[in-house]
Amino acid sequence: MRIAVNGTTLAVQDTGAGLPALVFLHYFGGAGRAWAGVAQRLAGRYRCIVPDLRGFGDSAAPAGGYTVADYADDIAALIATLGLDRYRLVGHSMGGKIALALAARRPAGLESLLLIAPSPPSPEPMAPAERARLLAGYGDRATAETTIRNITVPNLRAVLRDQAVADNLRSARVAWAAWLETGSRADLTAHMGQITVPVQVLAGAHDPVFPVDLLQREVADRIAGATLRVLPAHGHLLPLTAPASVAAAIGAGLTG
Repeated sequence: MRIAVNGTTLAVQDTGAGLPALVFLHYFGGAGRAWAGVAQRLAGRYRCIVPDLRGFGDSAAPAGGYTVADYADDIAALIATLGLDRYRLVGHSMGGKIALALAARRPAGLESLLLIAPSPPSPEPMAPAERARLLAGYGDRATAETTIRNITVPNLRAVLRDQAVADNLRSARVAWAAWLETGSRADLTAHMGQITVPVQVLAGAHDPVFPVDLLQREVADRIAGATLRVLPAHGHLLPLTAPASVAAAIGAGLTG
């Protein structure tokens, strides 16, 4: 379905039933369908809300509105439009930083966070050469293929690799540049003390983007009571390489 929120239109998958609802936020250069393997394992027990963030996937790409706060506004508006009064945010990479920004506002109905290889509340430690490579490589298939290969352990099945590359290539230029130049550099650390819901962090032992020690220091240690768990055989794209483990972690958090 397509839902108008905050001056734009988001493509949203809404499946399953049961409370709390789960709101899934995808990674930079990805789309909501990256969560398919996770959501299908949970939709028998929980309502799963999976948007494409503005400028990605099938969502609209307006000329502006690409700060972390703007994305948090989009998700807050989506939650209000859908009338969710009990929900959990599940954020991967870029989606993790957006989830942190929204949670720091203490919105009504939010019960907990699961952050999967999240972009930290501090500015991302991206090397200048890598930032320049990604900016220059927008829309280039070879660059997209290299990026997916470099951040994925174990290697993706061909169908998922092709999906990840296709999602990368259909990202809007304005959203792509805004995250690399502004969003990834946002500093939310001063607001982490305002998060009072339970927070779980799931990390890949072989993640070259956000290594375990970074996520422990910059995420888990900054939020009171947050816990971190490591998947030993995986890299950055955990929803694609380890959907069963991600779904199990979400389910354990909901019933534990």
